[in-house]
Amino acid sequence: MDNSALSLGNESHIFPDRNSLRVEYDKHLHARTVAARELEVCIEKALLPLSSNPHVKGRVKSFESFFKKYVRLLKASGNSGGSLPQIPPHITDLIGIRVICPFLEDLPVVQELIKEKFHVVEVERKGGDHTFREFGYESIHLLITIPQDIVEKAEMYTLKSGDTAEIQIRTILQDAWAEVEHEFVYKAEFIPFDNPLKRKLAAVNASLSLADVIFQEIRSYQRVLNNELEKRRNTFFRKIEESTDDILFPTDKDGESAALSSPKAKLAVFQSYWDSAGESGSISIDDLLVEALSAHNENHFPQAIAIYTKILDMKPDDSVRSLILKHRGMAFFARSNYTEAIEDFSLALELDPKSYKAAYYQGIACSVLQRYSHAVDAYCQSLDINPYQPYCLFRRGQAYYHLGDFPQALGDCEAALALEPFEAAKKFRDLVLTKLKM
Repeated sequence: MDNSALSLGNESHIFPDRNSLRVEYDKHLHARTVAARELEVCIEKALLPLSSNPHVKGRVKSFESFFKKYVRLLKASGNSGGSLPQIPPHITDLIGIRVICPFLEDLPVVQELIKEKFHVVEVERKGGDHTFREFGYESIHLLITIPQDIVEKAEMYTLKSGDTAEIQIRTILQDAWAEVEHEFVYKAEFIPFDNPLKRKLAAVNASLSLADVIFQEIRSYQRVLNNELEKRRNTFFRKIEESTDDILFPTDKDGESAALSSPKAKLAVFQSYWDSAGESGSISIDDLLVEALSAHNENHFPQAIAIYTKILDMKPDDSVRSLILKHRGMAFFARSNYTEAIEDFSLALELDPKSYKAAYYQGIACSVLQRYSHAVDAYCQSLDINPYQPYCLFRRGQAYYHLGDFPQALGDCEAALALEPFEAAKKFRDLVLTKLKM
């Protein structure tokens, strides 16, 4: 950048020539704008492995911001008069990219993905050294070398200081605070002297930081819960297949079925956990649900049923009671306690009339007990609530088959296949067609 300067009157101070700097800035503005846009696209591609979909936005520092920083760096360099330094201040963040993430856990992942894609010159963590009385945003800043292919696209060959860009990585709340702080402190050059006002700003910043931590805790809990729910669903569906499909299609999987129905699992004791947590007042439905699902997935069904019952004893609202009753009914089903399972599924449906899954599970339990007419009624109730259930249609077709109503069985099977062409339904359709001699 041109090292032009102006001398004012008889003063000994030499000042940067704003007009010359403006000409130099405008000369490269288009190239930097193109580079910022290309970096956005490149970073978005690098972050595709992240399911949380961080938001990426780029910018070129405005001339006013550039000039203020230029003067500030001159002052920081100790230049107090006589001449400008031979090498002008090197401003590395003329091109800036901001990556805004939903959760704290995303920040280090984004940092590593960027390191894999770009040459990182410098890493700086801003705000980490603030005390609880101070206010200021936290952010990870990476200084990267602009890749050669982007340099060529943007035609940046003549730039001397445009070979780097700054990437800021923040959460949504950190970014929100940074924007507000910029308006309050930097843009308006406002520094609060009033202690109550300082405390208010510090409290807002602390609240946002706490919210980030709480959001992360909820995210982590959801992940654990979803993993346990997925395991529980898979076990339940395997039990359904063993109890219903094997009647129609006998197989040689006796060893596998025995392993599933009689696993050698370790015993777990939860009573002491309940007692200690209950005495301290720290027990929660969320804690108990994770414990119950964990026991359920390890085939500790008596323990799981006991914990589900413990949750119900806490008298949660009807929607939660309905959910827990469904889980407990599944545990009863896994133990082959089909009558108890039907009772729980029925109660769940009473508490939540829109719970099509409770009606569906009730139909399955009735099918296992060979109460096919009751099973059809339950499946019909489930499909009245949600007609787009391929497996419910498939199971109702099986119940019709056992009742000797082959046309209805075929109709349900065809409807199921229209929604999802899974192999079990195709196999069942062939069986029904054989019965109808078609």
